[in-house]
Amino acid sequence: MSEFRLSTTVISPEGDRLYTFEYAALVTETSTIVIEQYVQVGLIEPIGSMLRSREIARIAQIQRLRQDLGLNLVGAVMVLDMAQEIAQLRARLKALQS
Repeated sequence: MSEFRLSTTVISPEGDRLYTFEYAALVTETSTIVIEQYVQVGLIEPIGSMLRSREIARIAQIQRLRQDLGLNLVGAVMVLDMAQEIAQLRARLKALQS
């Protein structure tokens, strides 16, 4: 008897690799319920029922901040947003200095 398994990865029309919520939960050591909650509150943006690798990385970062630093969800998101803003400001500053 052969085993049937659905693919955990597809390619979007734009060429992005997309992953299932189940795969994202597995690699970020969380649950699909947590991922669905993140979607509902706007922390990650799926394409249908699939996630880009950058969304999976964001889930992992949120989980790390919550577990390692003991931040609540709001605090973890604030840290990520500030880090992103700092990176953007650094890029602008570098462009201005060139």
